[in-house]
Amino acid sequence: MLRVAIIRSARQVLASTSTVSRIIVRPSMQIPFVSKSPIVRSPFQVTRCYSASAALTEEEIQGRIVDLLKNFDKVFNHASFLSPTAHFYNDLGLDSLDTVEVVMAIEEEFSIEIPDKDADGIHIDHAVKYILAQPDGKLIRQLALT
Repeated sequence: MLRVAIIRSARQVLASTSTVSRIIVRPSMQIPFVSKSPIVRSPFQVTRCYSASAALTEEEIQGRIVDLLKNFDKVFNHASFLSPTAHFYNDLGLDSLDTVEVVMAIEEEFSIEIPDKDADGIHIDHAVKYILAQPDGKLIRQLALT
């Protein structure tokens, strides 16, 4: 109801005022349109190329594990016994708790998870083979065979 009253009063005000002359604005000169030239697109304009990082080799993995063990306090005394076949418990003198700590350090170093059943009897060579068996490790074996 109020809306209708406002519209009526607005119409009356517009009708009672003098006729408004309408001004038409025209440009004094014609502005030329910019011609659209065809865009040359190369096939590589939108394509982005990504690559995977290089996988670790067996020697690099073994070296990182040996360096990790050398920095471990209890292995420091037995550093001369470090070899690819060195068993954590028998050769390096680590007890079960130390073995768990070493396995956890290897897991953090390589961002993997070693199940407890595999971690019990682990040695350096077995850890290297386990890391190579991971999905990123398959690439290493394929490259080594070619």
